Amino acid sequence: MTPKDSLPHGAPSANRAPLPWARLALAGLGALLVLFIVGPLLRLLILATPASLGEALRDQELLASIALTVSTATAATLIGALLGVPLAYLLARRSFRGRRIVEALVELPVVIPHPVAGIALLLFLGRNSAVGGAFARLGLEFVNHVPGIVAGMLFVSVPILVSGAREAFRAVDPRLERVARTLGDPPAVVFRRVTLPLAGRGVLAAAVLAWARSVSEFGAIVILTYNPQVASVLIYDRFTTLGLPAAVPASLLLLAVALGVFALVRMLQPAERR
Repeated sequence: MTPKDSLPHGAPSANRAPLPWARLALAGLGALLVLFIVGPLLRLLILATPASLGEALRDQELLASIALTVSTATAATLIGALLGVPLAYLLARRSFRGRRIVEALVELPVVIPHPVAGIALLLFLGRNSAVGGAFARLGLEFVNHVPGIVAGMLFVSVPILVSGAREAFRAVDPRLERVARTLGDPPAVVFRRVTLPLAGRGVLAAAVLAWARSVSEFGAIVILTYNPQVASVLIYDRFTTLGLPAAVPASLLLLAVALGVFALVRMLQPAERR
């Protein structure tokens, strides 16, 4: 008896292809979603005339704002990698009491509205708080200072970095690490020579995504550090004070940065297995 003959009468076959109308419906729903995502971006790109791009590239205030955004996002990503990659490895390789709680706490900023995150950071890092006051006595202030921008970016982007790095470490076969340890390598050497090279692309992709998330942050930063202005805050400020035409050139330049980061992430991600 063949496997097909063993199926009950009228039971659907697992390999049966979807009906043509079902495929058409699925394709139509997917196309609507893709159009919703791509449509606004295409509408913005259509406005990217040479004159508007030239205007954006000559805007010294905008260029300074983008430079500030890039530098602070880089600082936030480096801090997040320094603190988050070891934690991601621990979460991927060690089973300990409270691990799920730690994972939930790290991912908590994802579900917090960003203005709420900004208010929480303001209360935590302001001069009147114990933590903020201690930093202020050391000469490091956050509210309306560059470190505040880094803090806001770090808060919203670190879940992406930790989660992505954790999954990259989990994809590494633990047997390879055990073999290296049987050859006499200490855990730190195994991590540096075996684990990190194998998980490196995934960790780097997570870091780039975290960097991009930092660049795009607005809600937490606008409350914690309105000035100096990062690119997202500058775009909002121009939109509210000067109107839509004034905000479009800055938006185009920031969109170009985002598309470049997206292309880099796609190149870093491993090829799909078919």
